[in-house]
Amino acid sequence: MKKTAKKKSQKAKRSAEPDMNQLAPHLIRMQTEEPVPVEAAAPSRSEISRVMAEWGRRGGKLGGAARAASMTSERRREIALKAARKRWDSTGNEEKAKT
Repeated sequence: MKKTAKKKSQKAKRSAEPDMNQLAPHLIRMQTEEPVPVEAAAPSRSEISRVMAEWGRRGGKLGGAARAASMTSERRREIALKAARKRWDSTGNEEKAKT
């Protein structure tokens, strides 16, 4: 039996770098063609709710501190007293006090 020599591959191996002759027309086409507008899918109700809740949370953190800083201590006291009276004067607490 004769041993046959291995034949070299007929295909040239690809290099890691792209071929500049193929890349150049592609780059020119990308720069000169009008972009195709991509329509975004309408967000779901849960996604809208999640985003709005996050905005509200951020605004609440900032707004409360700014409001308190702009008020006098007497005005803050008035608001606190009004809130406490509302809590204690509600109908649910009257029933608890009778028992």
